[in-house]
Amino acid sequence: MTPASTQRPHILAIEDDPVLGAFVHDQLDRCGFQVTWCQNGAEGLACAQREPFDVVLMDILLPGMNGLDILTHLRRRHSMPIILMSALGAEADRITGFQNGADDYLPKPFSVDELRVRIEAILRRVELERRFHALTVSPPEPDDDTEDAHGLTFDEGRCDVLFAGAPAQLTGTEFRLLDTLWRNPEDVLSKAFLYQHVLQRGYSQHDRSLDMHISQIRRKLKAIGYQARQVRTVWGKGYVLTAVVLDA
Repeated sequence: MTPASTQRPHILAIEDDPVLGAFVHDQLDRCGFQVTWCQNGAEGLACAQREPFDVVLMDILLPGMNGLDILTHLRRRHSMPIILMSALGAEADRITGFQNGADDYLPKPFSVDELRVRIEAILRRVELERRFHALTVSPPEPDDDTEDAHGLTFDEGRCDVLFAGAPAQLTGTEFRLLDTLWRNPEDVLSKAFLYQHVLQRGYSQHDRSLDMHISQIRRKLKAIGYQARQVRTVWGKGYVLTAVVLDA
């Protein structure tokens, strides 16, 4: 391995289809990435646990151990970004993937350009987070900027929110999305804006990633008992974080 190659982002691709796997490996290599390709789930999991990767790209349907099982194992100890791949229409798998901590979902078939753009977007987000943490000497004390009147605390250091001391266990993307909505209370933010500002890619009508992340935020806030504000859907426009008016 040459010194230059060690500077390239290292991608782990777990794909059992020999044609697609070879295609992804060769094309990402031409795009400037260092790629390790594994052709079954058990091998891919062992590889991901053995060495650090900048992004893990894996199919859901794999021999031996499927992608959702690998995702569950990795999320117990690792925070590396994970992009799932699967055929169109597998909505249940997509939902489970986001619930278990996937960062993105790429429906098959996909173009090399779309794959490259999504990987680059994740790498940019990770780099911004690293720069922020490097500048943060200590976690911020709760104040009007990090805690609302009803006790939801934003922990920038952990990229999570807490209510009554209980963490919501948001993913990095979910935290950024909630934080963006939080900074614009009662304002309807369009899907196009949220895709560009948070997911850092263009909005596609058939891309359900944003909807999945919103669903997870709602579920996790409800699980810790937070009800003062809710993320609501404004059909045909986008999403808004609004105060809940409780009956007297």
